[in-house]
Amino acid sequence: MAFRAALHQAGAAALSQLLQFPEPAADQRTIPCPCGSQAHYRELRSRGILTALGEVELTRPWYLCPRCHNGQFPVDRQLDVANRDCSPGVRRMEALVGQQGPFDRGREQMKVLAGLEVTAKSVERTAEAIGTDIAAREQREIGKAVQLDLPVMVGEPIPILYVQMDGTGIPVVKKETEGRKGKTDGQPAHTREVKLGCVFTQTGWDEAGYAIRDPDSTTYTGAIETAEEFPHLSGSLEPGLEPRAQQKIVMGDGAEWIGNLADQHFPSAAQIVDLYHARQHLWDLARRLYPNDPAGQQAWMKVHQKRLLDKGKIEKLVLSLRSTKSTNTEVLEKIRIEADYFERNAARMRYPKFRSQHLFIGSGVIEARCKTVIGCRLKQSGMFWTIRGANAIIALRCRHLNGRFETYWEGRRAGMISTLQKPHGGRYLEAAAGMS
Repeated sequence: MAFRAALHQAGAAALSQLLQFPEPAADQRTIPCPCGSQAHYRELRSRGILTALGEVELTRPWYLCPRCHNGQFPVDRQLDVANRDCSPGVRRMEALVGQQGPFDRGREQMKVLAGLEVTAKSVERTAEAIGTDIAAREQREIGKAVQLDLPVMVGEPIPILYVQMDGTGIPVVKKETEGRKGKTDGQPAHTREVKLGCVFTQTGWDEAGYAIRDPDSTTYTGAIETAEEFPHLSGSLEPGLEPRAQQKIVMGDGAEWIGNLADQHFPSAAQIVDLYHARQHLWDLARRLYPNDPAGQQAWMKVHQKRLLDKGKIEKLVLSLRSTKSTNTEVLEKIRIEADYFERNAARMRYPKFRSQHLFIGSGVIEARCKTVIGCRLKQSGMFWTIRGANAIIALRCRHLNGRFETYWEGRRAGMISTLQKPHGGRYLEAAAGMS
């Protein structure tokens, strides 16, 4: 560790030398100002920057506009450190640790693993800023794809493409739930729903006929959005997959918003309600009908699950539910709600038919990711989020989980270097490589 610290110190000293920019040449002392006038070179100014090697000193030209009196540092903008205390390399680290766990833990990881002293607030600001930028870039890409008449991407046909969607609540600050009703009558809401989507492909099944998900084919997206806004996010999952899919499947828990989205945006797709969610609806009802009677619950479930639900006999299941008697008005209302649920989703519950086609009938992929992407990071004890902060971290986590975290930085670095001028023999390019 001492040897690493010495190497960092030597590297920081070398990088500081690289970041000492001289005065501009005579023909480069005037640059355009955003106000429409011209800014003129005044002097060299220095500032400290935290880089992957530690603190370094950046000296660069300062230009001042005599008309609007605003100063600017072109070098800061070109090195991607304008209005920032950290280099792109450090911000990349902060974004990575910030999406993995609590921000204070990220601060500790930066100190132990990288030897860098940052604050928890710095990790939070950086992670949220990068996540917000990722989400904005994805939205712009989606907007361009919608506006342009893009040709169908050429590629191997995909036998089966799955789209799974689910929602889970996260704790938010009080201002984010104003005017929203809670789950309990008369109580305000304390959470907001995150909608999470994933897409993956299937090209085969095992010897027993059970579907096998293609390795490395799954991508995720999510946000606190309304059901109307969410399709734009789900469209960003994997461009070019849908036109190549020979069969499309939309899976969910039977929530009405999922069915509506599937009808609107995937009209040719078959829809399947996750079998285990459907069973859970029956178990909830069984506990209401036979409280503190496990044997009675099991007997009731044997008839309604094993003989009716699992065999896809949904119409008979609905008739059985509607004929169930109870003297408890709350139980009767629960029976009505569940009967309506199964009746509404009857066509999505033909499980023997789906099994015979070697299709998935469970949405375990999205269920697991609701826990790992959302729950493990945003639902820890004592956490309360703003919508902006939560959406930023979700976008960041999905980008990392999809294996595209590095491509974001590669694109950002390429954009930075492409704008660089080379008035000092390639000095800007060398400095950009060092700052990254």
